[in-house]
Amino acid sequence: MNGMRFAVAGMLFAWLAACSKAPEITDGVSQELAQFRAQAYSDLRYDLRFVIPASPAEPVLGEEAIRLTIRESGAPLVLDFVADSAQVSKVEVNGAPARYSLQHGHLVIAKEGLRKGENTIRIAFVAGDASLNRQAEFMYTLFVPDRASRAFPCFDQPDMKAIYRLELHIPDDWVAVANGEEQSVKSINGGKRYVFEPTKPLSTYLFAFAAGRFQIETAEIDGRTMRMFHRETDANRVRRNRDTIFQLHAQALKFLEEYTGIQYPFGKFDIVLIPSFQFGGMEHPGAILYRASSLMLTESATQSQKLGRANVIAHETAHMWFGDLVTMKWFNDVWMKEVFANFMAAKITRPAFPELDYELRFLLRHFPRAYSVDRTAGTHPIRQTLDNLNEAGTMYGAIIYQKAPIVLKQLETLIGEARFREGVREYLNQYAFANATWPDLVTILDRISPYDLQRWSRIWVEGAGRPEIEVNVAQQNDTIARAALVQRDPLGKNRVWPQRLRVVAGYPDSLVASTLMLEQTETAIEALAAHPAPGFILPNGGGLGYGLFVLDAGTRHYLLQHLPKLNPDLLRGAAWVDLWELMLNETIPPKPLLESGMAVIRQEREEMILSQVLNDVGTLFWRFLPDSLRQVVAPRLEEGIWSRLQRVKKRTMKATLLAAFRRVAFTQKGTQWLYDLWRRRERIAGLPLSERDETRLALELAVRLPEKAEAILKKQLGRINNPDRRKRLEFIMPALSAQQDVRDRFFERLKQVENRQQEPWVLEAVRYLHHPLRAKEAEKYIGPALDLVLEIQQTGDIFFPKRWLDATLSGHNSVAAAETVQRFLAVHAGYPHRLRLKILQSADGLFRASRIVHGWTGP
Repeated sequence: MNGMRFAVAGMLFAWLAACSKAPEITDGVSQELAQFRAQAYSDLRYDLRFVIPASPAEPVLGEEAIRLTIRESGAPLVLDFVADSAQVSKVEVNGAPARYSLQHGHLVIAKEGLRKGENTIRIAFVAGDASLNRQAEFMYTLFVPDRASRAFPCFDQPDMKAIYRLELHIPDDWVAVANGEEQSVKSINGGKRYVFEPTKPLSTYLFAFAAGRFQIETAEIDGRTMRMFHRETDANRVRRNRDTIFQLHAQALKFLEEYTGIQYPFGKFDIVLIPSFQFGGMEHPGAILYRASSLMLTESATQSQKLGRANVIAHETAHMWFGDLVTMKWFNDVWMKEVFANFMAAKITRPAFPELDYELRFLLRHFPRAYSVDRTAGTHPIRQTLDNLNEAGTMYGAIIYQKAPIVLKQLETLIGEARFREGVREYLNQYAFANATWPDLVTILDRISPYDLQRWSRIWVEGAGRPEIEVNVAQQNDTIARAALVQRDPLGKNRVWPQRLRVVAGYPDSLVASTLMLEQTETAIEALAAHPAPGFILPNGGGLGYGLFVLDAGTRHYLLQHLPKLNPDLLRGAAWVDLWELMLNETIPPKPLLESGMAVIRQEREEMILSQVLNDVGTLFWRFLPDSLRQVVAPRLEEGIWSRLQRVKKRTMKATLLAAFRRVAFTQKGTQWLYDLWRRRERIAGLPLSERDETRLALELAVRLPEKAEAILKKQLGRINNPDRRKRLEFIMPALSAQQDVRDRFFERLKQVENRQQEPWVLEAVRYLHHPLRAKEAEKYIGPALDLVLEIQQTGDIFFPKRWLDATLSGHNSVAAAETVQRFLAVHAGYPHRLRLKILQSADGLFRASRIVHGWTGP
């Protein structure tokens, strides 16, 4: 059909210019184009057929029929298809061949033949591989946020929901799964043909299918059949995990149906466990995809991993209502689906772990990660502007996933749980199988709330950053005459963040607590008036307030000395989070905080706090200590973790401590113990090591014992039977080589997009390239890694560019590394704004460490 194309690109623009209604054709999906199409077209349906060969080297052939209603004829039809001309072999409009052209990632069909009312467009094409994730024995689609158009021609925007009917032709020894129920499965031409039932209305990013050599587990709970597709070869591992995985999904579905008053909206319910999946999970209705290792846990799983599994299951299941049933109109509101999924997940997981303090869990899960961005020069509002969907991937991050749930919890606290739930139910019912915006939800909640939520939203949702909150105390004869919380805007804009928090003052044998609503720059703490001066005053003692809490010198000293004895757990957890932030703010030196952290490690009984402190102490040890002090501290730190590991009885706590020891091992003695453990000459009573544990030990030992690295890694490779996990280790091994030239060549290969297709493998390898023990040798990679960020964002092979940046920068604290980043930012003054913010976010820890450790005077 090459003769049916326009001869030159200029002819395309001629007919676009002739039609005043047509938007300008540019790369990506502009907001202007999206708005035009959403108004011009309706009643959208796709009939899709893909022929998928076993070999990834052979092309996937596709055919589709797009049925839609055009409200007004007279404009060309602009579909999205990131392809070259050879990938399209036929285009028909209403039964007749049509003129078309591929321009700027769009398939533009001439207006001739299009008519007002119903139209059918038929296209034959070769599917693009970029979003099909094809491997030797399986494949899966991942179309979020705008990558469906890399596989087939479509209207790749969230507010053009459609019904999909799918047919797949696959090899005979493969199975397939998709959003819709299987209508039929037949043998044909040496393979299989799957036909699936039409879906409910879905956005393109939610349309999905997977096929390959998968095993299938089935369960029926509460009258609902669920299937789990997986590639795990360890039968015992499957047996240990399957029932828990199914039960967690069933509990999540039951909770959400009761909370929303809406039955599960998408019929059948399947899950697919993908080796080395890019995300923890992806919420395709009827076919949720998960990273296999997040659900198929080992016997030595930590409490954090078990909680993480429950949370990701609850999160993805919540998306069936929040994101799938009601979808954002434009990706500037992508945060809405994520905030509700995380917020609901916190509620859903409670029954599965009734022994946990869920206020503490919420604090430690969300606040440190939210602060990790909000403290930086790269922070941004929760709700951002977005001009083109080709930048939608840069919208994601800790502000969406962690800060937004904190803000939503503040909102629920402000208006009350019952009103909040009433508003959410109205929102879901009003916009079911359609699209909505944040203002749509605020309008509903504003109607039933006595508060001015529009004003509240302007500060919390549309504004960036966090307040600084300080206790101001006036004393008279060792008695408090007046106490108040003073809130400051670090940007000098005189903003006030309205929020409720719980101030706690500590005395030798009691606590005095006061719940306050902060609505002005200064709020009196009346409960402390006329009381003796306490040992400490913690403004965020209840763990809900958000900001940098500037503690007075007496409070800082008391907390650093007495932190392990502070009760209750929530108070202790909040105190640690605040002390950590003050260390990063250069109010507390690293050494006293390290000493306090080591005391916590020796005594802490709450595993969630222990896990957080171990993680922070590991960061402090590698990043915020000068080399000379690290040499001095290392033996005591290793001994503290090792001795606690031997004493503690709980298996999950042992696993947490082992992971921490593996991370900080520095001395010859500590490294030898890990080596003997990996060689199976040592053992930890009560903690059986899995293949995954031994692989992690091998990776860490390869860095610490370079002369043995090759032998260790080859032996570990021989221990692995699962083919997917073998491939992962084989990919990572060059990044761990003792030979610099091998590591150099590995990094050079990452400059080729085809070598970055396995995102989790790439990120783990890059982290080891930049391990603190090899930071000096790895400094030369930083500049080239920064040069790749824009390409990575454009190709989408690393979905979150910040993860590439974190893997590159997190092992460094030198002035040279900091100045490399600063030079890049200075030279690239016109760099894309959101990517610049990502660099500033990831570099924040490097900048702070360079100042604290080396006295760097940069920003």
